[in-house]
Amino acid sequence: MIAAAEQAIVDFCTYPPVGEDDWQYAFATARIRALETQMLSRGTLQDMANAANFEEAVDLLTASEYGLGQKKNFREMENILRQRRSAVRELFADLMIDKRIVELFRTRADFANMRLALRRTLTERPLGTDYSEDGNVDAEHFEEVFEKENYSLFPEYMQEAVEQAVLAYYQNKDIRQIDYAIDSVQAEYNLKRARELNSVFLLGLFRIQIDLTNIRTMLRLKYTESEQRNVFPAGGYLTPDQLKQGLDSEYETLGPLFFATPHHHTVEAGASYLAREESFLGAERRCEDYLTGFLKRTSQITAGPQPVIAYLLMKENEIRTVRLILTAKKNSLDTKLILDRIS
Repeated sequence: MIAAAEQAIVDFCTYPPVGEDDWQYAFATARIRALETQMLSRGTLQDMANAANFEEAVDLLTASEYGLGQKKNFREMENILRQRRSAVRELFADLMIDKRIVELFRTRADFANMRLALRRTLTERPLGTDYSEDGNVDAEHFEEVFEKENYSLFPEYMQEAVEQAVLAYYQNKDIRQIDYAIDSVQAEYNLKRARELNSVFLLGLFRIQIDLTNIRTMLRLKYTESEQRNVFPAGGYLTPDQLKQGLDSEYETLGPLFFATPHHHTVEAGASYLAREESFLGAERRCEDYLTGFLKRTSQITAGPQPVIAYLLMKENEIRTVRLILTAKKNSLDTKLILDRIS
């Protein structure tokens, strides 16, 4: 199955396979199915976006787990959102039988902390202490390691990220090279771990995430008329050559260029919105919609780790969307912009 999932020719129209059932996860899957019914509907999120102000948007959450009660201030909402995110990650760790998968998903925080620490170190800013506590490496450990410049204290995958990011940055002292380098190391690490776990679902998920990262990068480089070309992590369903060709094509031709790929509609709609509105909101929404569509395919799994992983990612996205809408309402952003991003 893994060999088939990694073949060069894409043999699916929209989404890659999600793998087979694993009856060890019968209880975990049943628990997730119950929790999925409590997630916010698209209609609720649209109603929040259409609300007249922040207070009215918050009122629409009263009956949900995000309800604020009488306190309708942004700081309290931020606390609730952080608590909900911590709760879903703890649930994920409890329900996941194979703890290697829990460790793998915790590396997301490790890589995010690494980006922040490197940006601050290389631009000679204070290291700070506001690192995520959700990784495999203690947040307080980052300050110690970077102050001593003893990167051997990090796990191997993080040592490589440091080395690649530092080398990339000092080529021309471009801060964006840090992100490109870490994206590449993280993509390679994720694919390696998916193969070790023999997971068709994880392999498909990580290849999709590589593609969506590359699509965003392609559109941003194109919009800024950048000359950079070798910044696309390998391993996705899209090849670096296709993406480089996209950089040299007109916006209206990007759809046909990617017609034979599963990301045809994502690229076409994102490029069209960018050309028309000079904004990346359309591309962000389309990328998010594609990933969510793949995660929802786990509904065909009766029992397995796939629905548990999918719920974690969809719940995290729900929390980000609620924060996005309320932040926009707090700052009186145009309702059309909010709707363009979420619906």
